[in-house]
Amino acid sequence: MKRIVILLLIITGLYIIFQQSFRFDWFSAGNREGKAAISNDIHVIKVDVSAVNADIIPEDRMDLKAVLDGNGNLTVKEDGDKVVITVKKKWFDWFDGAPFTKKTLKIFIPESYQQKMEIDLGSGNLDFSGKSMKLDELSVEIGSGNMNLDHLTVNHFIHDGASGNVQIDTLSTKTGSFDLSSGNLDIQHYTGKINADVSSGRAKVQVDKLTDSIDLDLSSGIVNLDLPNDADFDLDGEVSSGNISCDFPLKSRDLNRKSIKGTHGTGEHKINLSVSSGNIDIH
Repeated sequence: MKRIVILLLIITGLYIIFQQSFRFDWFSAGNREGKAAISNDIHVIKVDVSAVNADIIPEDRMDLKAVLDGNGNLTVKEDGDKVVITVKKKWFDWFDGAPFTKKTLKIFIPESYQQKMEIDLGSGNLDFSGKSMKLDELSVEIGSGNMNLDHLTVNHFIHDGASGNVQIDTLSTKTGSFDLSSGNLDIQHYTGKINADVSSGRAKVQVDKLTDSIDLDLSSGIVNLDLPNDADFDLDGEVSSGNISCDFPLKSRDLNRKSIKGTHGTGEHKINLSVSSGNIDIH
């Protein structure tokens, strides 16, 4: 028995030494950088990766460049009117500490690109940083992870997340859709229509200018809605178990602990708020 234990200890020690000191080049083989030209014929940039921390960086450039830090095989290719970015696992990733070792993928895109972006992260985090950007459509699907977006103007924004936190600073859109199974939605400086469905968590939305309807639905959690003082809206809020508070003076006000109805200003835009278990705060 002692011999077996000693043998296992020796094998473990050799493995650690091998990993840290004698890793051959072919163990880290695979593309780490890719480029693609972004012409007027490219209508979609698609990112399809998993177990990656992805950072989208708009720059003053004519092409797209992706740089991978970590194991995996990076591919950037044109497919019709699309540029597709993928990161595939290598067969020995399990031997190199994956999935515990996170990969970092930086994608540099032309700031002049204004078409569609599709981002699919099986798991991982997404950051959209750098200069402000305008897009026709941005759709993001994250299985598990966090999303951080800054200074975007998008005609149509679509988010679908299983679990994680969404943090957005400055988003102007015609239509915004958020679907989050578990996590928190924190949006600052928002303009446009919004439809959000959060199963469990918190929805905190600060609106710079109310230009369209707002529909927030939470199964369990807290809705915190910050509206401009001159917002024109028709409010309908309801909680099954919890409380409602509203700082706005409302016409035809109908308020109790479980529901609130009324209009502010002209009542132009419809606001529907629903929480099964939790609180609603409007200010």
